[in-house]
Order: sequence, then structure tokens, then C-alpha cells
Amino acid sequence: MKRALIIQGGWEGHEPLLTSQRFANMLREEGDWEVQIEDNLTYLEKEEHLNAIDLLIMCWTMGKITEEQRDNVSKFVGKGMGLAGAHGGMCDAFREDTQWQFMTGGQWVSHPGGDGVDYTVQIHHGSSPIVSGLMDFSVSSEQYYLHIDPAIEVLASTRFPHPDVPYYHLSNKSIDMPVAWTKFWGNGRIFYQSLGHQDRVFEESPVAHQLMKQGLLWAGESKKEAESLQLTTERFENDAKMY
Repeated sequence: MKRALIIQGGWEGHEPLLTSQRFANMLREEGDWEVQIEDNLTYLEKEEHLNAIDLLIMCWTMGKITEEQRDNVSKFVGKGMGLAGAHGGMCDAFREDTQWQFMTGGQWVSHPGGDGVDYTVQIHHGSSPIVSGLMDFSVSSEQYYLHIDPAIEVLASTRFPHPDVPYYHLSNKSIDMPVAWTKFWGNGRIFYQSLGHQDRVFEESPVAHQLMKQGLLWAGESKKEAESLQLTTERFENDAKMY
């Protein structure tokens, strides 16, 4: 059995209790996953605990993370533990921590128009198995604008600016904003999806639900792959001051 740890909490407006249960069910229905849900960041301080985890799923919007907690996540993802999350639960967590943003691949900065914006998500078919069988879809929710790492592999995107949402960014050229992506951190796989302001988004948009599930499963194979290839972290280690 593979093991997943879901850390839920932070701002309650993102319904972390509901989304964490949904993500747990996505894994449990596969039949080969044990899932533990916790509501305290102190679980990130236990190295022996993280060492036994195949996948860490974050459902924690805003808040603060300690240097020890963040360094442990960074180290164990670097070794091969998968990391995944959605919406503000991962890429609007710990706004003051730049290393968290470097590791996860992006940071939320705005959602022009607020909740209830109708927009289309375009799937990028290519090398990733995560988007296999998925097609473009429409959602009615927050449309996330993020500052992103150019190294990510974009799996889905949406067009900005929205023609029906006035705001100061309208002065700029139109761009494709990533909605879902993958990234590597050392030997670890990272998956993120910006949808999921509330749990209902996954009910109303089945493709968003399936995209999340396939992303979790992909990230969850990270540790197994690192072990099968006998990968180490030697080439990544550096004692210089990074942050």
C-alpha cells in the first residue's frame, strides 16, 4: 500500500475539510492507498513520518509555516516524495515563504471579478499522461491569476484578461494563464491545479475532478520511481544561502 498524508486547514473559506475528503477518496477508490488526514502543520516536523509518505497533499490556505517544517517538505520532496495541491491550498499557502513558492511553481496574486466568473479551461495535450482523455471544459468560479515559474510544464490554461471583467490589467496584452502544471523538485514530482475555490467546483466540472485525480496519482508514483532508479540527492545538495 502507498501512503498519502493530507494536511488541511488555514482559511476556512476554501472548505479544506471537504476538499481534503474528496482528494482522499480519489486515492482510496484506487484500492492501493492508505490516506491520513491531519489538521496540524506539526506533522511536517516529524522526519520519520515524512520518510514513510509517498504523497503529501496540501489543503492549507495562507497561514505561516516554520523554517523547519518547510525545509522538511523541501528535503523529502527532493528525495522523491510527491507533492500536490489545488487552488489556494498549495499556491496561496504561506505567502511570505519564497522557498515554498519556488518549490511549488507559483503563487496566487489575484482573481479579477471574484467568484462566479464563467471561463474556459484549455487542455494542453503533449507529453504528460495526466491529461490523457481530457477535453477543454467550462467552469464558473474564481479565475486565478498567478505569478508562475517558467520551468513548469503547463497542462491546462485559461485566457486573460476576461472580456467581461474590468480591471487595471486590461491595459496589457492577452496571455494564457496556467491552470494546471507539473514540476520537479530534486527527485520529487509536483502537481498543482488552480481550480477548487470551493468543493462544488469539482462536482460541477467533472473534468476538473478527473484532472485532479490523475495529477494526484502521477505525483504519487514519484517515490516509487526514485527508488526503482536508485536516485540520490547528491547532485542537488548545496550549503549556500538560498533564501
